[in-house]
Amino acid sequence: MSVKKSMEDLTKDLQAKRAELEQGGGPDRLAKQKKDGKLTARERVDALVDPGSFEELGLFAQHRQTLFGMAGKEVPADGVVTGAASLDGRLVHLASQDFTVLGGSAGELHSHKVADAMEMSLHTGSPFIFINDSGGARVQEGIDSLSGYGRVFFTNVELSGAVPQVSLICGPCAGGAAYSPALTDFIIMTKKAQMFITGPQVIKQVTGEQITAEALGGADAHMAHSGVTHFTAEDDADAINICKRLLSFLPSNNLEDPPRLPHDNNVDPNPALRTIVPVEGKQAYDVRDVICGVVDRGDFLEVQAGYAPNMVVGFARILGRSVGVIANQPSYLSGAIDINASIKSSRFIRFCNAFNISLVTLVDVPGFLPGVQQEYGGIIRNGAKMLFAYSAATVPKIQVILRKSYGGAHLAMCSKDLGADRVYAWPTAEVAVMGAEGAVEIVFRKEMEKAEDKAARRAELIDEYRSTFSTPYVAAGRRLVDDIIDPADTRRHLAQALEYLQTKRDHRPPKKHGLIPL
Repeated sequence: MSVKKSMEDLTKDLQAKRAELEQGGGPDRLAKQKKDGKLTARERVDALVDPGSFEELGLFAQHRQTLFGMAGKEVPADGVVTGAASLDGRLVHLASQDFTVLGGSAGELHSHKVADAMEMSLHTGSPFIFINDSGGARVQEGIDSLSGYGRVFFTNVELSGAVPQVSLICGPCAGGAAYSPALTDFIIMTKKAQMFITGPQVIKQVTGEQITAEALGGADAHMAHSGVTHFTAEDDADAINICKRLLSFLPSNNLEDPPRLPHDNNVDPNPALRTIVPVEGKQAYDVRDVICGVVDRGDFLEVQAGYAPNMVVGFARILGRSVGVIANQPSYLSGAIDINASIKSSRFIRFCNAFNISLVTLVDVPGFLPGVQQEYGGIIRNGAKMLFAYSAATVPKIQVILRKSYGGAHLAMCSKDLGADRVYAWPTAEVAVMGAEGAVEIVFRKEMEKAEDKAARRAELIDEYRSTFSTPYVAAGRRLVDDIIDPADTRRHLAQALEYLQTKRDHRPPKKHGLIPL
């Protein structure tokens, strides 16, 4: 006759079972993970969230597969740690793949656990964080694994624009698995990680091309070439710190404003700003020096720093308020806008608008980048994305013209006509259809041909054109510039405008959505 165990014995059994499952693939596999320089799935969670706050959901989950050696095979937590926690005191939901369990492969239940955690993010209005470290689909589960991926992708789209989604790529992320991070808002990738749809061996078989996994799908490749990732981290700990810093700028959901941090109300003039931008339009400088000169404590979190460096985007604060900064970078391609810069800035603008983050645009742009490859690559449709993104944005929009602002690029950088709520210009600003040199060649070509001293006459006409059209006073006279300001006072003007625009409302008629250029 069997004797029922006491509560004490049952509790000991539970504790032992929990400890066993929390070991993932076992001590040997955990040791291998550490030897490879990576944290374990649970160590990543512990490092990310507030101490003692993590509530794991689904530790005892078990797959239902019976084929290909899966019958009766225990897969701890089905290879993914999911649950809820607080991060800097705010609720988050997360999933962390466990590479020690079947290589972190995603089976049916694995994906359903991830999707369930995502749906809880949506239901509670909290950010979702997905730490990826997986060999891909669990081949033993066949179509069930594929179906699970599909549910994750669908849920990614449901969350889009409602709660922030952040992916950390801390190991392999191959095949269809790469599309979930691509559907999230931000991707943070460590230098030990790799991400691609088809690996080097498949590419060699199909196309004959030979390339290493690192060159194909490493962190540097995705930052510099594909533009897939937004941040590159040295290791897991660095990726976690970037994630924490990123989330500090963001609201928990689209119905909230970003958190406003304590600030000292310092808007004293910064004379250093008067010396950063050269008066000569062809001299380069680093626009990040201007950004750091106007934001709180010079703290600027640049997004996609290695991709399309002619456009700088990122998060900062002005008197504790989160702002999204978009700026031309004169030190690269003279700040001209190309295809990649258009895509990079448009997506960032759309994100900020979705999550109630005001936009500050710093302008020093000679135009869109000319060239056959730019035209063939679709600079028209991609440049139009900037026009669409700025025009559709309903958050406060502030433009500061630092120096050049020419042609269609002037409009694309959020001019008054695209809905800018405030437009400020520095005394160095030149607002015109094109630069004076180019305009003179078109307008006064015949006159210069007749001149005895062509060089002298050309210089004279350039000065005349610039003084007539390329000063901020002409634009201010047309009310396309609200005020011409001392560069040293830029922070004060931005802070004041942000304060006065906090109650801005969208007055446009409702519709399902517009159609962004593809």
